[in-house]
Amino acid sequence: KIMSEEKVLVEVSARHIHLTDADVEALFGPGYKLTVKKELSQPGQFASNEKVTIKGERGEMKLSVLGPTRPETQVELSLTEARTVGVKAMIRESGDIEGTQGITIIGPAGSIEITKGVIAAKRHIHMTPADAEKYGVTNGQIVSVKIDTDGRSLTFGDTVVRVSEKYALAMHIDTDEANAAAISGSALGEIIK
Repeated sequence: KIMSEEKVLVEVSARHIHLTDADVEALFGPGYKLTVKKELSQPGQFASNEKVTIKGERGEMKLSVLGPTRPETQVELSLTEARTVGVKAMIRESGDIEGTQGITIIGPAGSIEITKGVIAAKRHIHMTPADAEKYGVTNGQIVSVKIDTDGRSLTFGDTVVRVSEKYALAMHIDTDEANAAAISGSALGEIIK
């Protein structure tokens, strides 16, 4: 059933990479720190001015580096982008990279080979505990989200709810998913349990 008339913001998350401190230094030089280009909707997260190139079996692709740095390096691609560069991206929640493929990452000061970390991010909704209470959902719950667009309305199933005090209310989908529903930029969606 549809949860409420209140809609949730649906944002398109383009391909990007999260790096460890050590990998930032390996790619950009000793002592290098990421620089903020633009704050993102999730508190404390930012798009940096830095870019890297990933190299797969079939080709290369430039990626924006998102900050701050993380405990593990992670590449987030759409399934189309993964096929284009020639790497298999498993559909996973952010941070769940065990058993995933690795790839070569090239920066201005050097290149590295990661042995795991390429994923297609599982659709998810970031919520605070208050948001979760309002929508009647819990952390880890799987819901659907109905999005009405002109000529390409779509209901996305298999959407995981992620609850934390650190989050701001927003659903994230990748560019393949956005294209399937003719979304450019952002849209509004209704949570269906």
